[in-house]
Amino acid sequence: MNKNIFILLGIVPLFLILAVYSKESKMPPKAEKHNVAEEFHGVTINDPYRWLENWADPKVQEWSDAQNKYARDFLTGLPGVAELRKKITDIYNSASINYYDLQWRKGRLFAMKDIPGMDQPMLVCMTSKTEPKGEKIIFDPNKSDPKSALAIDWYVASHDGKLVAVSISSEGSESGDVHIFEAGIGKQIDVIIERVNGGTAGGSLAWIPDNSGFYYTRYPREGERSDENLSFYQQVWFHKLGSIPEEDSYVAGKDFPRIAEIQIDVEPVSGNALLTVQYGDSGKFAFYLVDPDKTVKQLYNYEDGVAEAIFGSPKSLYLISKKNAPRKKILRIDLAHPGLDKAQIIIPEGKDTIIDSFGITSRFIATKSYLYIPYQLGGPSEIQVFDHDGNQEANPAIPAFSNIHEVTALDGDEILYSFSSYITPKEWNLFNPANGKTKKTRFIIKSPVDFSDTEVVREYATSKDGTKIPVNIIRKKDTKLDSSSPVLLSGYGGFDVSVTPRFNPVMRIWIEKGGVYAVAIIRGGGEYGEEWHKAGMLTKKQNCFDDFAAVMKFLIDSGYTKPDLLTITGGSNGGLLMGAMITQHPDLFKATVSFVGLYDMVHMEQSPNGQFNIPEYGTVKDPEQFKAMYDYSPYHHVKDGTAYPEILFMTGANDPRVDPMHSRKMTARLQAATSSKNPILLRTSSGTGHGIGTPLSETIEELTAMYSFLIEGVKARH
Repeated sequence: MNKNIFILLGIVPLFLILAVYSKESKMPPKAEKHNVAEEFHGVTINDPYRWLENWADPKVQEWSDAQNKYARDFLTGLPGVAELRKKITDIYNSASINYYDLQWRKGRLFAMKDIPGMDQPMLVCMTSKTEPKGEKIIFDPNKSDPKSALAIDWYVASHDGKLVAVSISSEGSESGDVHIFEAGIGKQIDVIIERVNGGTAGGSLAWIPDNSGFYYTRYPREGERSDENLSFYQQVWFHKLGSIPEEDSYVAGKDFPRIAEIQIDVEPVSGNALLTVQYGDSGKFAFYLVDPDKTVKQLYNYEDGVAEAIFGSPKSLYLISKKNAPRKKILRIDLAHPGLDKAQIIIPEGKDTIIDSFGITSRFIATKSYLYIPYQLGGPSEIQVFDHDGNQEANPAIPAFSNIHEVTALDGDEILYSFSSYITPKEWNLFNPANGKTKKTRFIIKSPVDFSDTEVVREYATSKDGTKIPVNIIRKKDTKLDSSSPVLLSGYGGFDVSVTPRFNPVMRIWIEKGGVYAVAIIRGGGEYGEEWHKAGMLTKKQNCFDDFAAVMKFLIDSGYTKPDLLTITGGSNGGLLMGAMITQHPDLFKATVSFVGLYDMVHMEQSPNGQFNIPEYGTVKDPEQFKAMYDYSPYHHVKDGTAYPEILFMTGANDPRVDPMHSRKMTARLQAATSSKNPILLRTSSGTGHGIGTPLSETIEELTAMYSFLIEGVKARH
């Protein structure tokens, strides 16, 4: 996830203005009903809006366009929209430059650079590890595409820092082609390798030590698979610089699962490649070693409990294992004898959870003398340092209630690491383990707003089964618990993803108006290890919804707010959470913004992206899993004649991760069923997807729409 999706998932501010939306606005476009009945395990399910799944149907596009116009007309007609947009824009434009995704290579520091006011981040390199010295632009999407449709998915610098491979996609599709650049001058060389990254299984690339070529993930080309399988069957191929893609050689993957997700790493001395293969979004991994002659050897399978592996040296691997250790442990193996029965436990399981980080930058690191291990502390996180024998060393400094974003290895044993909290902006620090000292770098974001009167507290709600559910609360220090505060509550709860503190200065607008922002740490996430995750997945998914409802009740019972002042938001899996709250607890809150969410769980797996979600949610082919999914599926539990709250669905037409049909069907069903006059809107962005790659200008428009809607939802009765 990039900055855009985290803004929407995490810190969504809310503030109060004295205005009431018009109840006289015209009705939304109606959707025709064409019922389709299906039977699953003896249960007949009626679906009156199945036709809205077919985006190729001109009638579906016509209906979606009419809904989009209705929603945008409604939203732009709300009081204070122009003023709100200006405030959000001013905050973005006055923010500091943000450097992220840092990679250090032989005297060059590569980074993504996000400049205030620019639609897309650019890729740069510098000659200093602590300041933007000698900075050169390698690729700037803003100059390459005046429509700001291009975006960088990821990049990988070669081991010597002379070359860099960049995955570039368009309009939020995440369908990335790899371009090769000379780092020193930003000149594009070689050929373009197509379909390396995707929105379903992602993508990866790793250079061999002498820069003569690289391993990469490859999706099927047209004609190699049927159209419905072009987003599956990811494989690993090798490209030699100077050759054409048709001459690239196959390495591995023909026997991998249809929903394989692959990460590639190359050891810089031996040239051995390590393939990490996840089975869909299951959190189960297989590992393969590829020697320089392209001979492939499987090391571990999906049931071995290895969650991550990195090279410790040319001859060894360090493993994160959750076998009999739900909060994980660190093992070391000799590649000459890689069996787990020969593994040495270096760091045993402890009270906090070791973070495994497939495909993201904050993974654990092995330097020449030390191991840097990120730990999850129930939301906040930290780095702990050990020598190679597992002895504890001095840790990098990090304030309380903060979150580690990235850890980047430098020469020797030094690292750069970044962190932020809900009320302090991100900063990059340099840590030297030799003396245990931390030094601030010049890669620091200065906050455009002041949070000195604000505090973060942690409370606990009690869920239906007695489980204690943390809730992080950001509020003014003098907040009174007299039920008078508008509250915005967010949550996620799925895929072993931890909801962590993240800084967003726009939240200051809400705080200044006396609002309270809350984050529910519900089961299904990774905040407390694998047991916490498993308690909110598959047939236990209802626990997530019970947890979130318990937090809503806690905020009301504790005097923070009341139902007329409580709003909720979430996206993707968090959108499913919002859908469940709409259908299970419509009387507990006043308004919601739910974006890029899943709502029809019975047909979830019919979309290509849904196939990757089966390990997390289940499949309708299994009777027990079907029953659990159907029992909470929001689309199937909308009840005619219910007074539903104010609802804004937001989606991107090019979303590769959650099919927009979910939002279309849920909107149609709710609009037909509700007995209230509360607005139920569907806003679709034509040039975006799941959030990654969204231009800043569109992000501001989405946030303006969201805040405007929530403000008016609260004010309608206040």
